[in-house]
Amino acid sequence: MCASHSGEAKHQAAVADLLRRAGCRVDELGCGTHAPRVYDVLGEVAPPPPYSPLAHNCSGKHAGMLAHCVLAGWAREGYLDPAHPLQATIRASIARHAGVREEDLVPGIDGCSAPNYALPLSALARAYARIARPDDGEPDAAARRAIGDAMTAHPDYVSGERRFDLALMRAGRGDWVAKVGAEGVQAVGLRRSGVGIAIKVGDGAGRAIPPATIAVLEALGVMDDVARRELAPWSAPKLHNARGTPVGGLRATVVLDKHPGRRDAQAPTAAR
Repeated sequence: MCASHSGEAKHQAAVADLLRRAGCRVDELGCGTHAPRVYDVLGEVAPPPPYSPLAHNCSGKHAGMLAHCVLAGWAREGYLDPAHPLQATIRASIARHAGVREEDLVPGIDGCSAPNYALPLSALARAYARIARPDDGEPDAAARRAIGDAMTAHPDYVSGERRFDLALMRAGRGDWVAKVGAEGVQAVGLRRSGVGIAIKVGDGAGRAIPPATIAVLEALGVMDDVARRELAPWSAPKLHNARGTPVGGLRATVVLDKHPGRRDAQAPTAAR
């Protein structure tokens, strides 16, 4: 349910199993369809459509929403309507975890047709800090811990083979809760320190996310030699033209600006 998965066979099977156990059908998924992303990751050509909604990268999230409707006794039809009680519950939960007022959430529609909300980077970082290291005194602590435990125990289901989130969580060895977002967004929660990180690439180019994220982790002093070695292919990737000739590369330049007395997670003020 926390995934932007690649549509690998095991991902589709897991979503199908969740739907089956909830008593829901594949055709109830409102996420739409696209070619399984695993083909693009592997540099292969996807088979021609049609594609199953199970292969959509957000199918797990939608299966989870349908399952929640079943548990709550709500109608599954129209579950993506902003006025549906499911979406009202999600909206309140986002505000609570991110530490913002619900009325300040700026609504939009996600690529998978679900309601989505714009957040300040500090709020997104705060949400991931709370998932990574819940405060036991808060009522949501058990749920946050369950989410963090699931993501770090099964990063291959959050992401997919040859994906950055998978490499990042494996390199963190249980300490880093990571999730990529559309249009150049990355969020990371550090479990031992309780720090949250949120990065947004201005032009939405996702290729800048890995080197920028690794540079922030270096600046925070949480990278060790093992993590550096595992993430080396992502830290300064080379760029090649259509003939495979190296023509350049990416390099991150990050400055963390510490504000005394602020609890907001630090964020890069410059990343290229």
